[in-house]
Amino acid sequence: MECRLSELRRKEVISVADGVRLGMVDDVIVDTKTACVVAFVIFNRFSFFGWLKNQEDYIIPWEKIELIGEDAVIVSCKLPKPQKSQKKRLFFRKN
Repeated sequence: MECRLSELRRKEVISVADGVRLGMVDDVIVDTKTACVVAFVIFNRFSFFGWLKNQEDYIIPWEKIELIGEDAVIVSCKLPKPQKSQKKRLFFRKN
């Protein structure tokens, strides 16, 4: 099966490990020496309408891609766990 980048960008990426939708394929990393695809990239997304938290880009190595289907890409990696945010300092502290 052949697939163009324009077709690939319309495919959802789904984790087979936990069934979570990771996003859409936004970019592809290619090794210019071997002309092989190294990884898929899913650009960062903002959570809750963009004003709470910015997430990291997902880089999914080629080895983790299980299947590229008509509508979706199935991968064998889990969604990274969110990191705990640092607590804000209070302006007035109680001693």
